Amino acid sequence: MTEPPSAGPGPVSKIVAGVLLVLPFPVYLAVPSYAKITPRIAGFPFFYWWQLLWVVLTAVCIGGAYLLTRRNDGGVR
Repeated sequence: MTEPPSAGPGPVSKIVAGVLLVLPFPVYLAVPSYAKITPRIAGFPFFYWWQLLWVVLTAVCIGGAYLLTRRNDGGVR
């Protein structure tokens, strides 16, 4: 006999997932705060490595939101 699908994520998981999805936007929009040259890392100005760092952190945030909101029904979708 198969198990019924599990319930969806709870309200706390949805709120945390929403925060994770919104978190990168203020950082990307605050350009004057990171529009500078120093400090340099491996020759790259701060502006470039800060944006690249946030590309990676945004992917982590989206992955975390996905993990918080996915359903564990154990079947193939």
